[in-house]
Amino acid sequence: MKFAFASMLMTSLISTLASCSNTGSTNPKAEIAEIKNVIHASIEWALDKDRELLLSSVAQDSTFFIFHPDSASTIVGFDAFKDLVDNFFMNKDFKATGSEIKDLRIHLSRGGDVAWFSALLDDFGEWRGKPTAWVDCRWTGVLEKREGKWVIVQMHFSFAK
Repeated sequence: MKFAFASMLMTSLISTLASCSNTGSTNPKAEIAEIKNVIHASIEWALDKDRELLLSSVAQDSTFFIFHPDSASTIVGFDAFKDLVDNFFMNKDFKATGSEIKDLRIHLSRGGDVAWFSALLDDFGEWRGKPTAWVDCRWTGVLEKREGKWVIVQMHFSFAK
């Protein structure tokens, strides 16, 4: 009886410690470097219209969402996002011409499987030959590490008034 109780207690302790351990790399700098790559990919994909790079950088389920500066363009779910990508960004009338991510700050959770970021974004393009731009757009987001890969689950873009 004592052995069964001790064995059960040890199993419980090991399970608890495993669930509290860092689920990612034991190297926070390496994790942050991976996260930075995903953040950059989510914007810089547009220069080459690398659709697969963009789609691989976000959560591919109903939990993904984006708040854009105007409330009319809030995106809820991966399917809605994929429609936007296919019908707007992949349209021949859209052309990305450059971007700059400034003052990027990335924070990793204690558990190592969630991160959040903030930055200022300059994003330039053309629509039907006319220049478009977001300059000093405030950009925040949340990433999760899913199946060993960082993906963006939420983003929020806004402009200071």
